[in-house]
Order: sequence, then structure tokens, then C-alpha cells
Amino acid sequence: MDLLLWVTIGFIIIGFVVLASMKKDMESKVAFIKLNMEEEGNSSKAKAVVWWIWSTTAWGIASMFLVVWCVHHYFG
Repeated sequence: MDLLLWVTIGFIIIGFVVLASMKKDMESKVAFIKLNMEEEGNSSKAKAVVWWIWSTTAWGIASMFLVVWCVHHYFG
């Protein structure tokens, strides 16, 4: 097997593990922010949630790019 395939599979699996491990914490932060909308101390929790969403999106885009690159490498 090629190194590109192993990198792609590893990147996707490690990303899913990290995503699943952080999901519950982010859900609790969002619930806390929803309950305490008026307080000013929520900005750090809100920033953490926004960064998590951006990083998850970037991971998804990178995963799609790697899958397309693998398919192109093997079948293109």
C-alpha cells in the first residue's frame, strides 16, 4: 500500500476520534451559553465553540481533498 493511502486513512480516523471526544464538551458549552445569554463571561466559551466549528470544517475539507487525491492517484 502507498503512503498517501495510509496518511489519508490515518488523518480521517484520528480526526473522527478527536471530533467524537470533544463533541460532548462542546454540547455542554453550547447548553451553558444558551442558559446564560445575558452574562458577559460567555465570550470565551463562545469563542471555543466557534473555533471548534471552524476546525471541524477545515478537517472535513482536508479529508475530502485527501480522498479525491487518493482516488485520482490510484484510478486517474
